[in-house]
Amino acid sequence: MLIRKIFILGSIAMMMYMDGRSQLITGRPLSLQECVQTAINNNLDVKQSDLSMEQAAITWRQSKANLLPNISGEIDHTLNQGRSIDLSTNGYVNQQQTSGSYSLSGNVTLFNGLRLLNTLKSSQYAYEASKMELQQSKDQLMLNVVLAYLQILTNTDLLKQAQDQAEVTRKQVERLELMNQEGAIKPSDLSDMKGLLASNKVTIIRSQNDLDAARLSLSQLMNVPYSKDLEVERLTADQVEMNYGNTPDSIFNIALQQLATIKAAELRTKSAEKAVQAARGNLFPVVGLGAGFYTPYSSASRDTAQKKIAYYDQLSNNYRTYVGVGISIPIFNNFRYRNQISLAKINLKSAEFTAKTQQIQLKQVIEKDYFNLTAAKNRYQALVEQVAAYAESFRAADVRYNAGASTSVDYFIAKNNYDQANANLIIARYDYVLRTKILDYYQAKPLW
Repeated sequence: MLIRKIFILGSIAMMMYMDGRSQLITGRPLSLQECVQTAINNNLDVKQSDLSMEQAAITWRQSKANLLPNISGEIDHTLNQGRSIDLSTNGYVNQQQTSGSYSLSGNVTLFNGLRLLNTLKSSQYAYEASKMELQQSKDQLMLNVVLAYLQILTNTDLLKQAQDQAEVTRKQVERLELMNQEGAIKPSDLSDMKGLLASNKVTIIRSQNDLDAARLSLSQLMNVPYSKDLEVERLTADQVEMNYGNTPDSIFNIALQQLATIKAAELRTKSAEKAVQAARGNLFPVVGLGAGFYTPYSSASRDTAQKKIAYYDQLSNNYRTYVGVGISIPIFNNFRYRNQISLAKINLKSAEFTAKTQQIQLKQVIEKDYFNLTAAKNRYQALVEQVAAYAESFRAADVRYNAGASTSVDYFIAKNNYDQANANLIIARYDYVLRTKILDYYQAKPLW
């Protein structure tokens, strides 16, 4: 019965959890911040980076603990049969006896070529690098969520544009059907308009599929169940400042100071430098200080009158203490330490190359993204003028067509030009917003 109750409660909890995840998607439009936070909470790559950071933290803590003394105690009790050593006299006896001992010892390293200190610094830098790598994992996920979010907005606007186009065409079909019944138009005008309406419906289907695909992409980034009802809050894309102030060089200089992936590479290099110094420490003598306490007991122990010495009397009479300093000098160890230094140097070079490569790639990608931003801005401004021009052309064509002063071909051309220009303007507007978000990401600016 207990197991059954646990199973039922667990099932209810799981249903409530899944229901909560579904409400996240279908309950109301999600803000960009909610999408980002959900993705960070659910993303397995982020969780893996967090575990790596925890491992680095433990390694760092152990490096600090290695500077502390080692202290150990030992308690030993033995039953001996036959020939054995009497711990009280160190002489052989041939009888049954019990023996025991208590000891406490400790040692601390006084000098080892600064190997422990450099290892500590190396692990500290590695821990700081892992924190930056965790942040980088979150930042990259955040950027991907922002781009997917903007794609939903883009496709939502394109779907609305396609629906509006179809509605205009549908009204024309209704008007032409009435006129065709009265014989006021050629039948081909009506069939052409119906063909345009069918084309508009195909565009609606394609736009709806694109929107659903964008919803799926965002759902997968958030690691939540896909829902075709997923809605996101609107952004004020129309009010975006079209003059992005920073230059590629200034963005790059800021990114060198702010971007987590660059900081992580620099910290990995510093960690590798300290690892080389720690490896060199193995070539130096090791100086250590040791101290301890020891006291034995033996059931065979007797005094001068052959009277058995009491247990606690033996412990107090037999104890001894020691303290000493030792030095260990490496003379030959099969070139192990030399090879460890060589490997550490290679790791350092690799870290330096990685850091340099990331800086070069960062500069190149910033220059490319800034070029794309400029192109998106120019395209958007040109499309604003194009939409205004085609809007006027379509208005005039619509008036002439409704008045019977032009053919359906002229009407279709004007309408298609206007509709396509509007669709291109929607894409260009969000493309520019997307480009600004990418450049903001390089500068560690808030993305919402």
